[in-house]
Amino acid sequence: MTPASSPAPDGPLPTAPELANAARDFRLQMAVIDSETEAALDMTRDRYGRTVHAGAAAAARAHRDKAAVEAYATHLAPHAEALLDAARLVLDELPPARHLAGWRVVLDGLAVSAAEIHRALDRPAAPGSQAERTQHAALWPHLTAWADHSSVASNLADQRDGQHHKASLTDEEQQMWTERAQAAQRRGELELTESWYAADGQSITLAYLVEDNDSTVVALRGDPGVPGWQVIGHYAHEYEAGKALPAPVPPGILRADVSRFNRLAPAPEVSLQELIRDVVEGHTAGDASNALLGTVQRGYAAGPMARLQELLETSSQFASALETVQGRQIAARLSALGRQIEFLTREVEEAAEDLGATVAVLPPHRTPVLRARPRPAVDTTPPTPPPRASTTARHR
Repeated sequence: MTPASSPAPDGPLPTAPELANAARDFRLQMAVIDSETEAALDMTRDRYGRTVHAGAAAAARAHRDKAAVEAYATHLAPHAEALLDAARLVLDELPPARHLAGWRVVLDGLAVSAAEIHRALDRPAAPGSQAERTQHAALWPHLTAWADHSSVASNLADQRDGQHHKASLTDEEQQMWTERAQAAQRRGELELTESWYAADGQSITLAYLVEDNDSTVVALRGDPGVPGWQVIGHYAHEYEAGKALPAPVPPGILRADVSRFNRLAPAPEVSLQELIRDVVEGHTAGDASNALLGTVQRGYAAGPMARLQELLETSSQFASALETVQGRQIAARLSALGRQIEFLTREVEEAAEDLGATVAVLPPHRTPVLRARPRPAVDTTPPTPPPRASTTARHR
């Protein structure tokens, strides 16, 4: 490990965008490290996801930890403190919003992690030793905290030198454009294209307003699914809108304790293709019954139908968390589909148990078809092909 360094006192201080870029470079490098590690860990698992080469898996994680420490030392060690200071300055100047308290907690957590990492960088263990591997492993949660959440600090630092949106429409113009957009929405000619949240907590949506075969890019403030939204600007194209409108802030997450870089080890899982193959290759009713029961199995090694129900329930939670009228409607639909899958799962389970109770085998007249055909002996003369029927040539 290389010790943490700081810019020379007489050297130029990095600008806010440079600080933000340093964090982005680290996140990008961590994404590469994560992808390479997942590929290495896949080689240590069997086809059901169970680790069968524990030593190789441990070596892959040790390599991951070391690479992450080196990436932090290269990209963030000289800039982490300045980045957090810049982010806090902007945070203090923002108007009140629901997400600001959470962002402050994130910045405080990043500061704690940065202190732990810098302490280890200043006192590295002997290279290649078990102590170094232990030290790197202990730093992994702090490194992933920066990989997962430093986008908040980057975004705030970017806003320090960013543009501040000014209303481009008068009250009369805003009312006129809002009425035109509402009329287009009723006709089905307001095509929503992109949505984000600004730093003040307001949602902004870009849309194409279509009138008489001509379209204009408009920006909406508020939930387009309920009355009360307004048009806050109109633009020739999306690039112009992006320059004029408030920059997007990092979107939220569904579950606060989820990390891309600290996923749980995958549970053993049998694919539907394998279960279908088990039925095709089976001979007894029990073979088909076991395959069907595998689809509805619950718990740690859940089957595909149980996973599908879980996916629908989680997607319903996601749609509800969007906090829009349309999101809540879709959440209700997904929840209803989840209940239907639950009912279908019980039906499949009962049918599988009934099939297993039949105590039957496939009848012997269902004989296989051989794929390999016997080849003629080497000295065997091939049979003479039948003579072609003579045809009369046609003349034009």
